[in-house]
Amino acid sequence: MGRALTMLRTPTGEALRLVVLAGGMLWLIVNGATSFGYNWQWHRVPRYLGQSFEGAFFAGPLLKGLAVTIEISAVALVLSFLFGLIAALARLRGTTVGQAVARGYLELIRNTPLLIQIYLFYFVLAPIVGMSRWWVAVLALALFEGASMSEAMRGAVLAVPRGHWESAAALGLSEGRCYRFVVLPQALRIALPALAGRAVSLVKASAIVSVIAVFDLTTEGRNIISDTFMTFEIWLTVAVLYLLITTPLSLGAQALERRLGTPT
Repeated sequence: MGRALTMLRTPTGEALRLVVLAGGMLWLIVNGATSFGYNWQWHRVPRYLGQSFEGAFFAGPLLKGLAVTIEISAVALVLSFLFGLIAALARLRGTTVGQAVARGYLELIRNTPLLIQIYLFYFVLAPIVGMSRWWVAVLALALFEGASMSEAMRGAVLAVPRGHWESAAALGLSEGRCYRFVVLPQALRIALPALAGRAVSLVKASAIVSVIAVFDLTTEGRNIISDTFMTFEIWLTVAVLYLLITTPLSLGAQALERRLGTPT
């Protein structure tokens, strides 16, 4: 019994549990839809993923939407890391004004819904600066997740043993060089599992950018459903495509927590 429990805590065990859970949910959905006479049309789904023509593969709207989702998530992830790092450092060693600005950013972003933030960016900021809806989506996601990453980074910096700071000062390192060469490398290692978890959250949150008609995976799925009425088939396919992104990230975050000894 103990050996079985240990196996379930491994990445393979986590994947197995996810497969079982997904299979159970799929069974419930299929049986529920069948009970009220839903006409399944799975044979029509592959064409929306892609088609081959004369030996060449052409991506369908779902795969094109998946590519947009990955692009938005990747760029937003980089920017959210930068925003989070800047906000964390501003709170730790910034001027009074810098600390106030960082604190205001965190309170504003964390205490308002992402949907409202996207609407404000799209209808207020974007027309003023001429920003495309793609960049609105990226910036809104980056600022939203950057607030959470900032707290993770700040906590990681404070977790660096005080003796390391004192040793760096004793060697004559300035405060800036102490952060750069001693503190931040250790802090990033401590915060890495939490940051990986935020990456998973960012990918899932990216679905909400469909409200401003960014042609991501969710938007493409909705468009196909409005044309074909294949509600269950398309949404289940969209869910699987999201899982193909988030599952490796989630398992990677859990593996990092175990490897680095970060409590779950």
